[in-house]
Amino acid sequence: MAKTNNVAVLMFACRDQLGIINTITSFLLKYQGNIIELDQYVDSNENVFFLRLAWDLDKFQIPFEDIDKTFSVIAKKFDAYWRVKLLGSDIKTAVFVSKFDHCLHEILWYYQQKECLIKIPLIISNHPDLEYLAKQYNIPYVFFEINESNKLSQEQKQLKLLEEYEINNIVLARYMQILSKEFVEKFSNKIINIHHSFLPAFVGSNPYKKAYQRGVKIIGATSHYVTSDLDAGPIIDQDIIRVSHKDSVEDMIRKGKDLERRVLIRSLTYYAERRVLVFRNKTVVFA
Repeated sequence: MAKTNNVAVLMFACRDQLGIINTITSFLLKYQGNIIELDQYVDSNENVFFLRLAWDLDKFQIPFEDIDKTFSVIAKKFDAYWRVKLLGSDIKTAVFVSKFDHCLHEILWYYQQKECLIKIPLIISNHPDLEYLAKQYNIPYVFFEINESNKLSQEQKQLKLLEEYEINNIVLARYMQILSKEFVEKFSNKIINIHHSFLPAFVGSNPYKKAYQRGVKIIGATSHYVTSDLDAGPIIDQDIIRVSHKDSVEDMIRKGKDLERRVLIRSLTYYAERRVLVFRNKTVVFA
């Protein structure tokens, strides 16, 4: 992606039909919109057309705040699901974390280096252990002690805090808590989770040991949107690495953490750059 200053991104989906790209690009040409990226995909099984288009607003003759109203005529013509966003906007991200620090380290390093468009005004945890890391980056760290009796009431406090900070999306950077249905619905397709890819074969507190005992030959990581159906939301990104009988449980854990870091950062980048379109329970990722 080119410089993000003053770039608009259109995400568009409708029934596949003639003239979609021509109509949209002609609209941009009419108003002096310079196209930076254009990527499209047709799901032939579902007969659905998907498009991601980014264009420079510097010489565009329609003010950004008026684009929705003007473009809605085209969207209505094709009976489309669509949205136009300014690249770099609406990405205030709260990071939820427990005791594992590897994903948080990776996110904060990318954040500091400005390698990802997300903004992180808040870190929330159910443990106080990683507050020192938040302090290194001058980010507020709020600890909510959570147990079976106070879980829902603590979630309400978390939601209030997210509203105060105007949070748009959430990253679960190995947050070892199951969010309630009510919490998830308030951030539909805006909560990104990361976990190992042994599910559902090796569940529980020690999946790597179980996988080691079964002699697995690959390990992996999966990043997905969170839904009320645990670990069954639309997948954003995945990766794997081969292992063998020579790898100990500790080796597998180390390699798994490395995969989790990489997969999560890619997913955050795709999300922040408006490259992910959710269709039913899967995603189209214009990577």
